[in-house]
Amino acid sequence: MIRSELIVNNYIDKMILTSDPLVPLWNVENSVCGKAPKWNYIDNCMITALLMLHDLTDDARLLNYSVKYMDTYVNEDGNIPTMNYADYNLDNLCGGRNLIRLWKLTGSERYRLGFEKLWSEQVLRQPRVSCGSFWHKAIYPDQLWLDGTYMALPFMAEYGKLHDLRGVMDDVERQLYDIRKITRDPHTGLYYHGYDDTKTMIWADRITGLSPEFWLRSNGWICAALADSFEILNDQRIGSILSEMLNDIVKYCRDDGMLYQLPLKPGLEGNYPETSGTLLVAYAAMKAARLGVCGDDIRSTGLKAFGTVTDKFINTDNEIPVLGNICLIGGLGGENGRDGSAEYYLSEKIVQNDAKGIAPYIMAFTEVKKI
Repeated sequence: MIRSELIVNNYIDKMILTSDPLVPLWNVENSVCGKAPKWNYIDNCMITALLMLHDLTDDARLLNYSVKYMDTYVNEDGNIPTMNYADYNLDNLCGGRNLIRLWKLTGSERYRLGFEKLWSEQVLRQPRVSCGSFWHKAIYPDQLWLDGTYMALPFMAEYGKLHDLRGVMDDVERQLYDIRKITRDPHTGLYYHGYDDTKTMIWADRITGLSPEFWLRSNGWICAALADSFEILNDQRIGSILSEMLNDIVKYCRDDGMLYQLPLKPGLEGNYPETSGTLLVAYAAMKAARLGVCGDDIRSTGLKAFGTVTDKFINTDNEIPVLGNICLIGGLGGENGRDGSAEYYLSEKIVQNDAKGIAPYIMAFTEVKKI
């Protein structure tokens, strides 16, 4: 058995399936920040990865655990008591496509009611900036963050396809196009982490409204959002944006395929090869090649990055593998006054075995197995 397969199997057997859904071992952010258990994107990223692996292996344990997790947070009437729809937090939509998938796999009305409530209570009411794209959260009004593309748009794409809503599918394509138009830097091809429509936030340029730096994981989120949305919708403009982005971002990979926390500043003191963002790009690269959006060169770069993470950034000395070099959190503004500077991104905690790294590793593994 190859090393990556052993790693994934050990994560599944020793860490994931043994985790209490209320206190999952992979949610380091909850542990470090002392957060109470609630519906969140971190756990839902892990469930997304498990369902992808289930689709590949037909391992009933993965489906059963996903059901166990979802039933812990979603009531029979589809309500999710630990979230407030009026927070208009795009992160809370990340689990929507898990609910759609579980409804298709199990037929349980709980899941159908759950994703329909997310749609009617949040998506249809989500505030938008002037171009028509979603606010990131109610507490971050008039702001676009790249992270939100992955949290919301693949769910929208799945919902639109499920109900044959052409306008919804077009909305997904338009939001991805608008985010490219607003946040992409034409000189590097990288995307700025955030945009403030009011141009007044402490981190926002007073002319462009853009945050000052290119943060790796935010670029990884939109790569994955583009790849998943293209797979769902087969929209050629989404495919073109995905191809362009991957061809641009791989220029900043090291020889071993890794990308830095700040991809444009590899020599900056304190900068480091970051695994979660690298794995999101690797996942998107291999998926894009499989879907015919990119060529073998992009697939090879994704494979190289996955292999480097497997060989150099995962310690297998103990029963549970340990994936390192994961940036715990990255954001803009808020109560901590995050200014989006290079110094800020390099000041955030670097942790091990958080789902923001493990889930993309499993997602990328599923793409390796499809080659």
